Amino acid sequence: MDDPKQSAIPASDATNPFTGVPIEINVCVGKARPLIRDLVMLGENALLSLDSNVDDPVDLYVGDRLIARGLLEEKEGDHPGRLAVRLTEIIDLQGPS
Repeated sequence: MDDPKQSAIPASDATNPFTGVPIEINVCVGKARPLIRDLVMLGENALLSLDSNVDDPVDLYVGDRLIARGLLEEKEGDHPGRLAVRLTEIIDLQGPS
């Protein structure tokens, strides 16, 4: 009898045709809820306050589905000053949606 662990194909297996499909991940750093009258008054260099702090976790979405959470960091190496996200929590994508 085959071992079910060995017969399962991992999602990262190179034989899976979907592993090469690019996806877009959106990172949500916070939300703003201005009144429309305040929004239309915004101009260049205006500040729009968010409901989060600099060190708060960010949410990662594919479409409208939350897939992970993480912390913003500055990327080091070849691209200093660029933002990156250090993942701190992966959402169970196998569970009920």
